[in-house]
Amino acid sequence: MKHRGLSILCLCAVLSSFAGDNKVVLHGSIQSDILFPETDVTIGTETYKDKILTNTYGDLSLYSKYVDAGFRIEYLQHPLPGYEPDFKGWGVPNIYVKGKYKKLELTLGDFYEQFGSGFILRTYEDRSIGIDNSIRGARIATRGLKGMKYTLLGGVQRRFWDWSLRSQVYGGDAEFSLDDLFGKIGGKDYAWTFGASYVLKHEKDEDVIVPGTNYKLNLPHFVSAFDLRSQFAKNGFTVLGEYAWKSADPSYDNHYTYAHGDALMLSGSYSRSGLSVFLQAKRSENMSFRSRRSQQLSSAFINNMPPFAYQHTYALASIYPYATQAAPGEWAFTGSFAYKFKRKTALGGKYGTSIKLNASYIRGIKRDDPPLFNDSQFGTDGGRTHFFGFGQCYYQDFNVQLEKRVLRDLNLNFTYVNQLYNQTILEGHGGNVRANIFILEGKYNISKKVTARAELQYLTTKQDQKDWCYGLIEVSVLPYLMFSVSDMWNNGDTKIHYYMGAVTANYKANRLMLGYGRTRAGYNCAGGVCRYVPAFRGFQISYNYNF
Repeated sequence: MKHRGLSILCLCAVLSSFAGDNKVVLHGSIQSDILFPETDVTIGTETYKDKILTNTYGDLSLYSKYVDAGFRIEYLQHPLPGYEPDFKGWGVPNIYVKGKYKKLELTLGDFYEQFGSGFILRTYEDRSIGIDNSIRGARIATRGLKGMKYTLLGGVQRRFWDWSLRSQVYGGDAEFSLDDLFGKIGGKDYAWTFGASYVLKHEKDEDVIVPGTNYKLNLPHFVSAFDLRSQFAKNGFTVLGEYAWKSADPSYDNHYTYAHGDALMLSGSYSRSGLSVFLQAKRSENMSFRSRRSQQLSSAFINNMPPFAYQHTYALASIYPYATQAAPGEWAFTGSFAYKFKRKTALGGKYGTSIKLNASYIRGIKRDDPPLFNDSQFGTDGGRTHFFGFGQCYYQDFNVQLEKRVLRDLNLNFTYVNQLYNQTILEGHGGNVRANIFILEGKYNISKKVTARAELQYLTTKQDQKDWCYGLIEVSVLPYLMFSVSDMWNNGDTKIHYYMGAVTANYKANRLMLGYGRTRAGYNCAGGVCRYVPAFRGFQISYNYNF
């Protein structure tokens, strides 16, 4: 980190030399989330020696005809609650220069990439859960041939503030569009693509000893992963099939076993005016793929197995979120159906009615226990699995959403959610939690500039902390202000109130939020990856600026 200033000066020099007389466009942003933590014995808050906690980011990017460049400054020296210890730090962790000429792009520095659905490679940033697994190295991409796209890359992966050369990641991806290559055969309108990807991880050896012995595992220095996919679309129908395979990759996640990994996904969808249907199935096994085999944190993943659980945004429906079980594997099914009844019909009424049905069902994979060596799976093949065999249920979610405009200025949404959450598998304790959740949301336009919105939610269960209820009132004064008050109350075991009040102001490219209240302990999830957030109370400030 001692070369932060030098890196930025080099970036500016590159821009000056390549941009020339071409128009240069500057874009940037500032994001700062601040908490003044307070001790609260009732909710069991941690005691912080720092009086102010903040996650602050600054991005700056410049674009021209032939060269793009940018960098990001992060100040995480006193991070918000719930982030891993190594998350702490500050500096310039992301800096890049991209050269562009006709259909060719060359990137040097830090970059993000995804091959296909991300089964074997997905690097991305998600600040809400503390993930930034960018690759520092080089990437070349071309769109030079009709109907074809190619990408080659290589480098080292970021792990918080470390870019150790202990392991490297290399990869290539190719996509072919048949309709672009051969035109619309017979005049038929369709889109048909094929894709193939390859990723290679090289990792230096390390001492992993079989428990209770002096035997050291012979770990592979190279791990390969392949991905094949095809998607066909025509007249509102879309079908996607994708298969990924990974060679033996002993790691902390799979108890240092030597079985290969694979994933198979099939999905189909259909949409037309007022109607949409989506179905998807996935079987994955031993697909935890990290740049460092001994790591246990989400930031070390090379890939990302997409979640098949419905992503709820309502507070109580999000108490029991699902985290993808990449290492042991899972059978996962999801589907959705949406239909809008037309206006001035029996079910549509005066303004029309929309209904949505969503279902997710995820189970483990049936497996025969492997023969243990010294009461350990270390060095074994991981046992035998049954392709169509199902293990215990990990998660299921069925929800129905009804949206109805009952008056010209009043909209109502009703949601019912039925969930089963295997707390033992997902959190390590508790057994199965079965919950029913009822949500009513109303939005009323008081005037052209003033809108009021309210939520009433109730979760009932006989397990965990029993029942919860939630209420929210929000008033928006366009285009500048929004006021909100809410309370999440456990009326089951703890009887604790998690209250919150906030005011948000928007002016041009500036957004400022001031809030005060309690936040319950729980899991914050995005994309099937979760971060545990401890309970906290305090005054909160959030500021965003984009230019």
